[in-house]
Amino acid sequence: MSRAKFFVIALTCSFAWYAVPGYLFPTITTISWLCWVFSKSVTVQQIGSGMNGLGLGALTLDWAAVSSFLFSPLLSPFFAIVNVFLGYFLIIYVAIPIAYWGLDLYSATKFPIFSSHLFTSQGQQYNISAIVNNKFELDLVQYEQQGHIHLSMFFALTYGFGFASIAATLTHVGFFYGREIYQRYRASNQGKEDIHTRLMRRYKDIPAWWFYVMLLGTIAVSFILCIVLNNQVQMPWWGLLFASALAFIFTLPISIITATTNQTPGLNIITEYVMGIILPGRPIANVCFKTYGYVSMSQAVSFLSDFKLGHYMKIPPRSMFLVQFIGTIVAGTINVVVAFWLLDSIHNICNASLLPADSPWTCPGDRVFFDASVIWGLIGPRRIFGHHGDYKAMNWFFLGGALGPFIVWLFHKAFPKQSWIPLINLPVLLGATGAMPPATPLNYNAWCLVGTIFNFFIFRYRKKWWQRYNYILSAALDAGVAFMGVLVYFTLGVENVSLDWWGTGGEHCDLATCPTAKGIIVDGCPVY
Repeated sequence: MSRAKFFVIALTCSFAWYAVPGYLFPTITTISWLCWVFSKSVTVQQIGSGMNGLGLGALTLDWAAVSSFLFSPLLSPFFAIVNVFLGYFLIIYVAIPIAYWGLDLYSATKFPIFSSHLFTSQGQQYNISAIVNNKFELDLVQYEQQGHIHLSMFFALTYGFGFASIAATLTHVGFFYGREIYQRYRASNQGKEDIHTRLMRRYKDIPAWWFYVMLLGTIAVSFILCIVLNNQVQMPWWGLLFASALAFIFTLPISIITATTNQTPGLNIITEYVMGIILPGRPIANVCFKTYGYVSMSQAVSFLSDFKLGHYMKIPPRSMFLVQFIGTIVAGTINVVVAFWLLDSIHNICNASLLPADSPWTCPGDRVFFDASVIWGLIGPRRIFGHHGDYKAMNWFFLGGALGPFIVWLFHKAFPKQSWIPLINLPVLLGATGAMPPATPLNYNAWCLVGTIFNFFIFRYRKKWWQRYNYILSAALDAGVAFMGVLVYFTLGVENVSLDWWGTGGEHCDLATCPTAKGIIVDGCPVY
């Protein structure tokens, strides 16, 4: 069977099937069967919920749930999947249960075990609007009255391991790839070329001034934004330069991790942390700094990935550049227009408490973005992770993350014949849950399972099939889900045509978000 025919068949099947989890039977997106069996037990639902718990045994029959946050598992090498699984398992099934039930760290049982929301000391959701003044800055008087912000055990540990991951990225690349980077740099100056570079010489190269003009143009526009609209963006002009410098420093090491593992460590936490220390109480400034520091680096890695693909496929470099440039302008404009349209047209969008259980408009990613702006920008890391905060011990993760790759490197030098040692990738392992939240244990369970099936078993025992169809199948599944999702929205979603039965009622784990501490009163939860 040709690849084109296989693609069409797989796309058609994916397109047709997504009507089931996407509209007819959404509950199969999250099959948390432990909740169905133990419908009255808070602890079991905390363990079994795929969306609001530890996801033990949770499954999905929805490709969107498999690939939505971690991208397609068919594209990641098996050793990277193993690193992600090990990190995920150690954090979700070892660290969190010990910290929550065993040690009750930071009064963890007063809050849900798995949540990205912010809480008061009595387990109630924090009233963020009460501590923001009319300039979108922190109202210290109101903050002192309401008390410190508290995080769920999961959310706190996620930040801790995020600190470790970003520190491990620098030391891992330095010890394992430092010599290679230096040699490649010297080789580039000496004019050594591989076969792909020689073949690409047929095309005109991209003039360097194209990049310089784009860089200077975007920086100039950003400078105007920071100076003229400073009251709105809150970020001074030097913050723009600092964010650009961070993006420049981290692009190379993070690109190496991405190229070797298909996993990209996030720079969001370190940008939020740094700006939160420099300018606490200004959430918009923190968001802008993160955008210029983290998102620009992320876009640079994506840009390099596309150029690498075009390099191997022998696409003219100038064509690649123009397509990227024009595509960015078009996509950015459409995204903004659609975002404002959705905000105006969908009632209660992003307010999960007021939306139906099967609503796709809960905006989990935007919710995390908002909560992060409160933690790092409005309140500031000093009041949460510093001497004035409850979570200052999390800073030790920076040291652990920095030392970890050095220890692995020492073992590799001591036992050079053990080929599995250099496959221990601590930036990936420690940052395994970097997509959580908004990703959930359900997404990780499905991603690891599907990735293991295709990139271990099928790769090992049906390698010819894997070589011919694996990536075609991944693209077809993504395309089928996308097309059906658009079709369902414009034919049924716009008209508010919905079904109402057990299969559209979510995952049926209503008690998973309940605290278990004595005396904590939360609506819909039992009181211990």
